[in-house]
Amino acid sequence: MASLFRPALDLMAQYAAYHRDRRNIATHFVGIPLIVFAISVLLARAEFTVGNTPMNAAIVLWGLSALWYLTRGNLALGAATTIVNGALTGLAMTAAQGSTTSWLVIGVGSFVVGWVFQFIGHYYEGKKPAFVDDLVGLLVGPMFVVGEAMFMLGWGRPLLAEIEKRVGPTHLRDLAHPV
Repeated sequence: MASLFRPALDLMAQYAAYHRDRRNIATHFVGIPLIVFAISVLLARAEFTVGNTPMNAAIVLWGLSALWYLTRGNLALGAATTIVNGALTGLAMTAAQGSTTSWLVIGVGSFVVGWVFQFIGHYYEGKKPAFVDDLVGLLVGPMFVVGEAMFMLGWGRPLLAEIEKRVGPTHLRDLAHPV
């Protein structure tokens, strides 16, 4: 596994190398948020207190990941990813408040559906998921999806240009005549 502490550009370019088919990227817009949400739902029930402050494992994971995203050298991308993951964690904590059955159905169900979307996307891509070669890809996924959304909104053109310089533009892989 390569260093966990590489800059955002290097992380995004490495992850993008596994995600050039536009259908794969589209499935990640569903799959990755579902997986982040699911993990937070499942961790939200691991509750404890720090002093008089109620806490849970989902908040701790969000805080640690926020520190990581914010220190990858691209503050706007790190902050946006932290905000999106924070919103998903907030929704997850609400979802985790139901019965044990609903907590498990929502948490496990979202996790499974999220991964189904991921693997459908990688069918279109014709490549394995990035985390298979580098577990850091599990952290980069949310940053990649947020970055792609920001690129669509016109932000980060120099970052996008450098990623495409390194790994090429997005495309639609010809499934009838794969390379």
